[in-house]
Amino acid sequence: MVETRDRRKDKVLVLVYQSLGLVFGDLSISPLYVYKSTFAGKLRHYQSEDVVFGAFSMIFWTLSLLSLFKYVVFVLSANDNGEGGIIALYSLLCQKTKFCLLPNLQASDEELSNPGCSNRNVPPSFLRRIIEKHKVAKNCLLLLVLLGACMVISIGIFAPAISILSSIEGLKFQTKDVHNNTVVLIACVLLVLLFFLQHRGFHKVAFLFTPIIILWLVSITAVGIYNIFRWNPRVYQALSPYYVYNFFKVTGKDGWISLGGIMLCISGSEAMFTDLGHFSATSIRVAFSCIIYPCLVLQYMGQAAFLSKNLSAAPLSFYASIPDPFFWPIFGVATLAGIVASQAVISTTLMIIKECDAFGCFPRIKIVHTRRWLPGQVYIPEINWILMVLSLLVTLGFRNTNHIGNAYGIAYMTMTIVTTCLASLVINLAWQKSVVLSLLFSVLFGSVEIIYFSSSCMRIPKGGWVPLLFSAIFLFIMYVWYYGSWKKYSQDLHNKLSMRWILTLGPSLGIIKVPGIGLIYTELATGVPATFTHFLTTLPAFYQVVVFVCIKTVPVSHVFHKERFLIGRIGPKSYRLYRCIIRNGYKDICKNEEEFESELVMSIAEFIQMEAEGTGAVDGSVDGRMAVVRTSEKFGTRLVVSTPSSPGVSNSINQTSVILSGYKSPTLQKLQASYEQEYSPQLTFRRGLRFELLNTKYKDPRVKEELLELVEAKRAGVTYVIGHSHIKARSNSSFLHQFAINIAYSFLRKNCRSPAVALNIPHICLIEVGMNYCV
Repeated sequence: MVETRDRRKDKVLVLVYQSLGLVFGDLSISPLYVYKSTFAGKLRHYQSEDVVFGAFSMIFWTLSLLSLFKYVVFVLSANDNGEGGIIALYSLLCQKTKFCLLPNLQASDEELSNPGCSNRNVPPSFLRRIIEKHKVAKNCLLLLVLLGACMVISIGIFAPAISILSSIEGLKFQTKDVHNNTVVLIACVLLVLLFFLQHRGFHKVAFLFTPIIILWLVSITAVGIYNIFRWNPRVYQALSPYYVYNFFKVTGKDGWISLGGIMLCISGSEAMFTDLGHFSATSIRVAFSCIIYPCLVLQYMGQAAFLSKNLSAAPLSFYASIPDPFFWPIFGVATLAGIVASQAVISTTLMIIKECDAFGCFPRIKIVHTRRWLPGQVYIPEINWILMVLSLLVTLGFRNTNHIGNAYGIAYMTMTIVTTCLASLVINLAWQKSVVLSLLFSVLFGSVEIIYFSSSCMRIPKGGWVPLLFSAIFLFIMYVWYYGSWKKYSQDLHNKLSMRWILTLGPSLGIIKVPGIGLIYTELATGVPATFTHFLTTLPAFYQVVVFVCIKTVPVSHVFHKERFLIGRIGPKSYRLYRCIIRNGYKDICKNEEEFESELVMSIAEFIQMEAEGTGAVDGSVDGRMAVVRTSEKFGTRLVVSTPSSPGVSNSINQTSVILSGYKSPTLQKLQASYEQEYSPQLTFRRGLRFELLNTKYKDPRVKEELLELVEAKRAGVTYVIGHSHIKARSNSSFLHQFAINIAYSFLRKNCRSPAVALNIPHICLIEVGMNYCV
């Protein structure tokens, strides 16, 4: 027991250490520009110690209320099975309610072994009934989530710019003849290097991130303590909230406008929640409460003590407060810390775009994931370069951290308000707490955030309009893609083929069957897609084994491997038609084609064995068109899902789906995979899987025949067939609909990645079948 407890403590301490470099970089770098932005306006004319103390008191209580109490105490608990962020909050709501707008969801998806998915039978509240009943309300909720995601993307543009530029600005203090253009040029060079190394080199130096941030925290804490004793030891009195009252009493409207700079002290706090999945709530709480929070308070207190005697140095107060012998070492650490902080923000931005793509709200992109990289990090080439170009434009356009801070502030406050709204909904709808508690959370934190947001709005003419423009563009792109994709899916669903049509073709399907496996990709979880008919009428020959593959996202963070594959049969056994539904969480990464093919064939073989030897009994708990069946304990605990056939079709040809549970079954012993080195014409070697059926007796010879045919088909090769559907708006539809479909969605479809690239399908094994729809 004691050893287990010690191991847990050690694990928490390791996560605390790692989180310092991967989570708190952006938050810890904020002392570089908070006071500069706060005293950038008319506030610098108030040559008073009380004003400086009041500004520090505002920073202290803002950091305590919004970072410590809101995020550390409350929001970290609103996680989706350990995952955090805006998408995680939306996913948590979708699990507990029927808010989700994802297509092809099935009743069996609610039975996933995820702790958050088991509680939809509670009596619905009035608010829940309203949202579930009206699709407009669901769309408004989705737009709110996408708005928050767009603000995260905007932060991914501004945070690197302000972090690196503010760290380089120290050159202007120490070297008086350095022009601002030189500082901007150096910052742009570092930005290009930063984005270039996202794919080429950061994983090699990731072990240095935490030591750099620790060295930075030690430096700013030491400087803060030095300034407290050197300039004004009475600054501790500003911890009293009285100085907040006195600050507004003295400054009035000018103090309210300065809140747009003060709120930058919490920029980066959202990362505690967004990056939660890589660590744990306990480690984040310990790291912030015991390390980050005290270090930041001491640094801000020290800068306030310095400014109380040197208010004219406010434009470069951080570097001006550093003792001369330590300037260059701290300047070097500040530059490195700015790069580390920027890298963490970029990673968060790429991850939220990946999550939006999983929910069908972002044009198709190529997602690269390598185990060598930092935990959970993804790389999206096209988005990385877009962020780089926009960040360079912001740096070259503003050339000043005050204007970039104005833009950064309004983006960050909008995101925090969205988080507060979603968290309050989670309290009421997911946690089943009272409406009063939900409203109390919203009023306590939301009112403060709205005050800060109103102050940031005063800075819209001074750079605050840029994140609004960026977010509007990204929001338009996301919603148009979602709208067009939904219309296309609706047409696929409307034009799908009936089982009766398949049965009339007979076992040969009226075509010539050739050796191999044909994987037909479709978004449909039921029925036969129209692309299959279109292919057969164009080329009346197909593969001996046909598998309809549906890769879909369910509103959970991760799907356990044992529950990922749903295997079923379409029609009688002699047809050799199968269905494979692959369920992924919004954080899951698609595997490469070799692993996918192997797992798919093994899963189908397991299904054939279970179908022949399993003795399942229907529980009688029918959920819509799905009935849950439990097989005997002979093969372990498994769920078998049976779907009734089309009207008029006998029960002997019902489609049956099985959730494979990842145990070592008889079939896995009968199918052994032996690796072989295959010599290719390009004078390179590649690894392949060779499946062999061991000499085992079967009660039913047809089972062995089907397994042998599956093995021979796998040896012959696998071909991927993708429906390449095009949609066009009807001529009598509204102007907005025609603009969205014919212009916006069509432009995005032509300029985004192809489905084969997004699904990691090799081009040499690909067949595309075109379809045209009018919507």
